Amino acid sequence: MSTENTAIDSITDFPASTERFLTFMSDGLTIGVSTNYVTEIITNHAITMIPLVPDYVKGIINLRGQIIPIIDIRLRMGKASIDYTNTTCIIVLNINDTNLGIIVDSVQQVIDIDKAQISPVPTESHQELINGMISLNEHSVLLFLDQEQLTEPVF
Repeated sequence: MSTENTAIDSITDFPASTERFLTFMSDGLTIGVSTNYVTEIITNHAITMIPLVPDYVKGIINLRGQIIPIIDIRLRMGKASIDYTNTTCIIVLNINDTNLGIIVDSVQQVIDIDKAQISPVPTESHQELINGMISLNEHSVLLFLDQEQLTEPVF
């Protein structure tokens, strides 16, 4: 284990209290989602728009015969929309046997986190999609996505 950052374990040292997270960027924030929920990462996939849905629902995709709803995580978190770039991708998640794709600015890396080091999010932050945070170094904070909340409607 690194002496600089006790929260990140090496891949070979994987105690029971450690969980693996895929990190991604959205609106300048580094966010992690448990790899237990990640099924794949895709790019350049045509999204079919559907009517009468919240603005954060961008549409659906047909992924090998399976219809998957796609949401823009920026919009779902109440942030401004941006044009998609060549680093924009879709992370496909399986949440309680429901597949869902989230559009993110870019995917970063997979890291191992000691769950005991995760701090709760301040209650005044009003971020219902974020359920924890950890300082990676003195200039970087990793927020943890509450993937269960992604399937909850926002009206």
